[in-house]
Amino acid sequence: MYKGVIFDLDGVLCHTDRFHYRAWKKVADEIGVPFDETVNRRLRGVSRLESLEIILEKSRETFSEEQKEQLAEEKNTYYRTLLSEMTPADMEPAVREMLQELRAHGIQIAVGSSSKNAPFIIERLGAEKAFDAVCDGTMITHSKPHPEVFLKAAQALGLEPGECLVVEDAPAGLEAAKAAGMDCAVIGQGPWPEKPEFELKSAAEVAQIA
Repeated sequence: MYKGVIFDLDGVLCHTDRFHYRAWKKVADEIGVPFDETVNRRLRGVSRLESLEIILEKSRETFSEEQKEQLAEEKNTYYRTLLSEMTPADMEPAVREMLQELRAHGIQIAVGSSSKNAPFIIERLGAEKAFDAVCDGTMITHSKPHPEVFLKAAQALGLEPGECLVVEDAPAGLEAAKAAGMDCAVIGQGPWPEKPEFELKSAAEVAQIA
């Protein structure tokens, strides 16, 4: 049905939410800004600096662009330290088997993630050889819901947007897929800003629809 499948990384192929939360919480505590799971949910699929802007909405202080860059870099340092705890066991066997099944059927596979840490995460998962292309936050100017990351991933696969299926777990990711002219399978309950083509419980189900 599709020639290529483009996967978001965090929350789809693996789960790093707990690391993001701990890293942002540390930064928020240092500057005296309240941070909880409600705020954290708003950060899904959003770039690092945009996430910081959301967190700073509750700050009584005004931060310069230089200070914001420093805070974002501190968060990333904490986050990467936590990511070092990841192992191949953090990718479910059923998800790994799904990737192998797609490849066995001649379907090309890419990662389309706004995270600049995507290559490091993939390395920690021991999944470097599972993908034909990786487009991450270092390769784009605009984060989701802008379609750039998915359009560049499709281009890296040598495919047209309409030939690709995007697999996402965040509203911003669904919007980005639609803006790119791609079908989208979502994982989780939503609520979703628009109707996806497929609603799945796990990325392991992708081989059944692709």
